[in-house]
Amino acid sequence: MAISNRSILRRKSVEDSLATTDDPDRSLKRDLTAWDLAVLGVAVAVGAGIFSVGATAAANHAGPAVIISFLIASVVCALAIMCYAEFASTLPVAGSAYTFSYATAGEFVAWIIGWDLILEMLLAAAVIAKFWGVYLSDAFGLFGIDVPTTVHLGPVDLEWGPVLVVGVFTALLAVGTKLSTRVNSVFTIIKVGITLFVIVVGFFYVRAENYTPFVPPSEPAASESGLHQPLFAFLSGFDPSTYGVMGILSGAALVFFAFIGFDVVATTAEETKNPQRAVPRGILGGLAIVTVLYILVTVVVTGMVSYTDLAASESPSLTTAFVLVGADWAGKVISIGILVGLTSVIMVLLLGLTRIVFAMSRDGLLPRGVSRTSHRYKTPIRLQVGAGVVVALIAGLSKVELLEEMINIGTLSAFVLVSFGIPILRRTRPDLTRGFRVPWSPVLPIVSGVACLWLMSNLTTLTWLRFAAWLALGIVIYAVYSYRHSRIGRGEAPDPADDLPAPAGH
Repeated sequence: MAISNRSILRRKSVEDSLATTDDPDRSLKRDLTAWDLAVLGVAVAVGAGIFSVGATAAANHAGPAVIISFLIASVVCALAIMCYAEFASTLPVAGSAYTFSYATAGEFVAWIIGWDLILEMLLAAAVIAKFWGVYLSDAFGLFGIDVPTTVHLGPVDLEWGPVLVVGVFTALLAVGTKLSTRVNSVFTIIKVGITLFVIVVGFFYVRAENYTPFVPPSEPAASESGLHQPLFAFLSGFDPSTYGVMGILSGAALVFFAFIGFDVVATTAEETKNPQRAVPRGILGGLAIVTVLYILVTVVVTGMVSYTDLAASESPSLTTAFVLVGADWAGKVISIGILVGLTSVIMVLLLGLTRIVFAMSRDGLLPRGVSRTSHRYKTPIRLQVGAGVVVALIAGLSKVELLEEMINIGTLSAFVLVSFGIPILRRTRPDLTRGFRVPWSPVLPIVSGVACLWLMSNLTTLTWLRFAAWLALGIVIYAVYSYRHSRIGRGEAPDPADDLPAPAGH
């Protein structure tokens, strides 16, 4: 049955999406390689979390079995990332999950997922920039440097660290993605080197008895009441527990967020040389590197000290483990690693944010003028600068870190739709050339979507309420502006005629 261009389910065909990249005023330069994409993936995933998330999960959830938690999380992430790789190799257009959803589930769903991705990347960039400022202040303290990190502008206190780092990378991204990735590669190599150094030194402090018991016996968790409980526990009345098998699973839900950010890599598909080959290789290669690094760090931190000693710490981290074994010097090395790590994360998130808005603007769902690119640099300079200003102001002036968990729900909602979108596009467009195919479809994509939904259910009820408010705002904007200005809705771009196009050869 044909879909009317007045329907909110109107879809944008793959051919039309590819055709939009030919607009000389709204086109991006293809100059990224599989290596560039792998570095982007490592850059966004290896941040401060690598020095803390494993220790936190071991202390509060799984004990030494957090190693299994990481394996579970990496498998779930790999399933979702394979779905992204198939879509990106089939539809190498900026926009990531937004663009993929437009071709499978229709315009309204695409708008919602694009709105979610804006939430994810805007808040993530602001939160990470905020943390960068905090760790910069800590680093000054560790090295005995007395420099105030807050500037008083009348009644307003501005933290200059977040503004500085966002400003530098906004300028780099404005003049070229390739230049930015080269700078990013240097930072990534440095932080991976620091991570490997810490791992190697840490192995000298590992004691086999700290791995026993590998799976600590289950015990009741300190329950939280009301809106701060996970949604699943809030709705089911289930008494949460820690350690044991349930501890491993809840630990997996926590450490999964260490892998969030790989979806950003898919937003650069339109700027990649030979995307059918480079995108799958880059995304999956980056994930493999990150998984190995996270597991090695976890093996070290759980082997250096007992998980019970980590649990006794207020904020368990890799630094905690080194302090407990008497290697206080590690704090300085790790603080440098965190600063360098967060620096490259901010760059990748700023890149992802602008590419999502760019794609939605080019389709008319946001003002079209935003998506104009520079003829000299082939980047959306005005959009990049505007996004940088917004992120810098939020990070420099507000307590945006209080909304940290909102990043996770925005990402996971995108993972869910991309996973379920694979079997839909396989059925509706079997004729398309796919540079990469998820094996055992539709089983693996469905398993991926369900696993991501389960992880979403482990987020707090308060996060879900905030997410609902963000969605409500997005629906209002769609109804008032986007629905009326959509290029497909206005007849400026053809809409696929049927729900189920004929298979190839018909």
